[in-house]
Amino acid sequence: MYSIRQPVGVGAGITPFNFPAMVPMWMFANAIACGNTFVLKPSEKDPSASLFIGELLKQAGLPDGVFNVVQGDKVAVDRILEHPDVAAVSFVGSTPIAKYIYETGTRNGKRVQALGGAKNHMVVLPDADIEMAADAAVSAAYGSAGERCMAVSVVVAVGGSADPLVDAIQARLPKLRIGPGNEPDNEMGPLITREHRDRVASYVENAPHEGATVVVDGRGQSVPGDGFFLGASLLDHVGEEMAAYRDEIFGPVLGVMRVDSYDDALRLVNDNPYGNGTAIFTRDGGAARQFQYDVNIGMVGVNVPVPVPVAYYSFGGWKSSLFGDTHMYGPEGVSFYTRTKVVTSRWPDPHTSRVDLGFPQVR
Repeated sequence: MYSIRQPVGVGAGITPFNFPAMVPMWMFANAIACGNTFVLKPSEKDPSASLFIGELLKQAGLPDGVFNVVQGDKVAVDRILEHPDVAAVSFVGSTPIAKYIYETGTRNGKRVQALGGAKNHMVVLPDADIEMAADAAVSAAYGSAGERCMAVSVVVAVGGSADPLVDAIQARLPKLRIGPGNEPDNEMGPLITREHRDRVASYVENAPHEGATVVVDGRGQSVPGDGFFLGASLLDHVGEEMAAYRDEIFGPVLGVMRVDSYDDALRLVNDNPYGNGTAIFTRDGGAARQFQYDVNIGMVGVNVPVPVPVAYYSFGGWKSSLFGDTHMYGPEGVSFYTRTKVVTSRWPDPHTSRVDLGFPQVR
């Protein structure tokens, strides 16, 4: 007995605006390497990267029809989810849309892996290197203007770490260089649309009314006049009931929550409906090892704020951050784009007589 893996046929990817090259590559690289053809439906907010990828693949010698790009909005998405020739659908985006993709695709008999939203917590224990943790929090919270599913949006400061950590983060924010991404010295670019920028800013405006402290208000920061720029904001004394904590803001807003103990921090992380990524900052190896087993999250960093796995592992979260049974790329990606066939064989003795039918008789 042995097993073989064979392609599922046609795979499709529905991808977000924030990483218009990388996220499709999580999908089509494995799909094509496993023998499938692939249809990419990129975000309508930045469609050109997908066309450039197609041109490069054609230059590399990929046959026509193996990699395909379909532009569009929900109409194109629904056609992919309903089309009888599409066998597997991969998605990265918000949780409500991920749930819709999963339910619609599976109802139509397709394999679906749908990665949703996140509310990533960074737990800082009292023994942590505060300067290291502050550097990590700034890069993880404000990199890509916070528009990524692996952004740290909540720092959970345990015990005495809170005041020095908030002070250290606050001191770093005026030094962030904000401007167009095609200028190499800039560290944070604009948000994707005017509407999204205004939505993100509304969380900062509303924070004091809910009881949070606005330590740094990015709305007043000097930013370029052209484009949907917003400065980095820092909120302290954030509570579980606040919109700034409940919602995935997806922008340059970092909230700090203060708790008394490791157990309080763990409960906070595990009670949150999202389960994409988390991190713990500590010098205590025992605490770090315990955390990696205790926490109900798909990707865990130890003194690493954005724990995105390298390619021979797989990417994905738990709870409302993932709909489906497999994570993206890596070994689970290969499993997703192939079907396993088990072969059981038995061969007769070659010296026994057999009927000559032009091929060996199988018993």
